[in-house]
Amino acid sequence: MTTNEIEKAAERVAKLRAQAEEISAPLADAQAQLEAAQEAEAARKAERGAVYDREFATTWRDRADEAANSGDDAHKRFYELLTAEPWFAAYVEYRAARHKRRNVLDEAQRAQRASREEVTVPEQRFYAIAILSDIEDHAEKMAHEKAAAFSSELREKRDEFLDSKD
Repeated sequence: MTTNEIEKAAERVAKLRAQAEEISAPLADAQAQLEAAQEAEAARKAERGAVYDREFATTWRDRADEAANSGDDAHKRFYELLTAEPWFAAYVEYRAARHKRRNVLDEAQRAQRASREEVTVPEQRFYAIAILSDIEDHAEKMAHEKAAAFSSELREKRDEFLDSKD
């Protein structure tokens, strides 16, 4: 390479460097502004989070009571609707028959003891109530799903609070 070519290449490098500095300065400024805005937003959210958390921590008992009691009417309605169901009435009748049998066996055992006879009446057999377990398991699964949705709503309310500009 000749000196002339070297000088031209050096001039070109210098010119490109100047252009790069010209472009990089606004970019650096924009990046600094972005970082400052992000830090300010993070600080604002942290402050809002602290306000929300303090308020929630002081009102949790009322909120927990409200949540616990929010199912009272539904519980009452459940028993009313359940009692009105023909299949449930039939199931109660079936279970009552088992209890009646136990009452007969208990009375027979008492009568044998009272007359000082050898007790030959068998003990009551246990009859599992599988249908109730199935209903309870299914209800519990659905209840957990509803509770998870409520938990998500709580988290969303907090996030909305943090994002609000108030």
